[in-house]
Order: sequence, then C-alpha cells, then structure tokens
Amino acid sequence: MSWQHLFVYSIGFLAQIFFSGRILYQWIVSEKAKKVMAPPFFWLLSIIGSYLLFIYGLLRDDFSIILGQIVSYYIYLWNLNIHGIWSKLHKILKFILIATPVIACILMLNNLPEYISNFFKNENIPIWLVVFGSIGQLIFALRFVYQWVYSSKKQESLLPDGFWVISLLGSFIIIIYAIIRKDPVLILGQAFGFVAYSRNIIIGHNHKTNEVTKQE
Repeated sequence: MSWQHLFVYSIGFLAQIFFSGRILYQWIVSEKAKKVMAPPFFWLLSIIGSYLLFIYGLLRDDFSIILGQIVSYYIYLWNLNIHGIWSKLHKILKFILIATPVIACILMLNNLPEYISNFFKNENIPIWLVVFGSIGQLIFALRFVYQWVYSSKKQESLLPDGFWVISLLGSFIIIIYAIIRKDPVLILGQAFGFVAYSRNIIIGHNHKTNEVTKQE
C-alpha cells in the first residue's frame, strides 16, 4: 500500500473513530439514564466525523459517501445550534464549517463531466453497486432528516425510535456494499453501529414500558 492510500485510509478511519465514539458515548449516557439520550457531545463528534468522511469520500471518488454526508452535515450543525454550542464557536470556524461543503459542491459542478466519469463510469465500481451504495447512504442520511423534522416539532434535540429503525436499515445496506467493495473503513464503522442501534431500540422500548407501568 502506497503512502497516498495510507493517508486516505487514515482520514477515513479517523472519521469512523469519531462516529463510533459518538455512538459509544450516546449509548453509555443512555444506559445510565435508562432512556435514549441525545447529548450535545454526540453532535459535536458527528460534525467532526462528517467533515473528515466528506474529505475521505472525495479522495476515494466515492459518490455514495459524499451524498450521505451532504444530506446530514447541516442537520448536525442545526442540532449544535439547538444545544447552544454553535453560538459559542468562533466566527472563522463557523464560516469554515458552513462554507466547506458548499465550496466542494461548486468545484464538483464546475468539473461535472469528470466527476460523472469517476463516480458512475469507474471500471472498478459497477454502476449497480454505486446505485446500491447510494441508496444505503441516502437511507442512512435520511434518518437525520427524520430526526430534524421530529425535533423541530418538539423544539428540542431528540433521537426518536424511528431514527434507530432507519439507522438499522441503512446500516445493513451499507455493510453489504462495503463487503462487496472491500472497504474496511465502512465495515468497521457500520458493524459497531449496528449493535448500538439495536440496543437503543431496546432501551427506548423499555423506557416506554416503564412509563406506562408507572402511569397504571
């Protein structure tokens, strides 16, 4: 493996460390509270991991990864704002966080034919696999759209049951995609998350059951 490939994989693994860290932290907090929690630190780790994975996707010429990050990236920022963290960040950092994906998308649009060739006509990645992986990433990213809509109605940052169900479905597709592509970064990240998503569903169910029992 060349140093270029090692550098790219290092960014990907670092992104997955942040993503796995957010799930582990959220899981521990939820276990202690005996109900599903959405702590501020979860969203802080999310935006760092998303930023890194966005770069990893660009370096890997992986359309499905980029698509997934574009959809969820700004929802992470919205949740940071709900928790009051966004207002505490320096203006320069705010600008960098907001502008980076926009600039990257503009660069992609300016060189669209080349990106189409790289993403959809890559000899190493058949079109059906790109579509399959993109579906998984889209479902995985839409969980945050669902979380955003749900939280907006409640006027607070929450992780509802539907979020974890969608997470399981998207994760399952991405794991299959990653196995076919032999992508250790995606396999490692999704395998750990799959267990945590299942556990959060159980925690949420147990909490609701206990609440109903108390009311009776």
